[in-house]
Amino acid sequence: MSMATEKLSIGVIGGSGQEGGGLALRWAAAGHDVIIGSRTAEKAQEAAQKLNTLLVGRGQLRGGSNAEAAAQAIVVLAVPFAVQLATAEALREQLAGKILVDVTVPLVPPKVSRAQLPVGGSAVVTLQRTLGEAVKVVSAFQNVSAAHLKDLAHHVDCDVLVCGDDAAARETVIGLARDAGMHGWHAGVLANSAAAEALTSVLIAINQRYKVPGAGIRITGVPRD
Repeated sequence: MSMATEKLSIGVIGGSGQEGGGLALRWAAAGHDVIIGSRTAEKAQEAAQKLNTLLVGRGQLRGGSNAEAAAQAIVVLAVPFAVQLATAEALREQLAGKILVDVTVPLVPPKVSRAQLPVGGSAVVTLQRTLGEAVKVVSAFQNVSAAHLKDLAHHVDCDVLVCGDDAAARETVIGLARDAGMHGWHAGVLANSAAAEALTSVLIAINQRYKVPGAGIRITGVPRD
């Protein structure tokens, strides 16, 4: 995992969870200024303290409210599907003019190993439609297992499909994937996120069948930089 070429302020809403916390940890280790948000600032602060013990001098995370996290230059939404829209709508004002990286996977418990896309075909497309053009929504990181993210010495063997209607916003998120130790790919417009969202259930089924914690994907046939 390399150091970031440009230091960014990143807010991770849902950073007290496994996926959001793991990504936040890796971005902090790469040198970014990261704040994790939760519904209560106290919960986020407790999570930040635990994550800071894993950084061992390689940076430091802060914890705060969801509104504080949404005030950063780049905002990452890593919350359960059931609260995705409500969480984002409550922060609509803070998100205006920003890139919102959505990590949401539309899993429907208890059958999480079965693809069940929402009405309209994509959770992220619905989010973009709800927030409007003032927010540049980018879909990424849905297929990355949280199992190894918090082990900074572990190479996460999973590529990142980055979908969005704004190419420059996608490029920024590809940089975030690199800073977290993964390879990101331009995967087209936001509607293509439906494939990544459904693929998560496929990977969960593979994990269950082969008794592994972190099956991933890799794009072949394209030169890597």
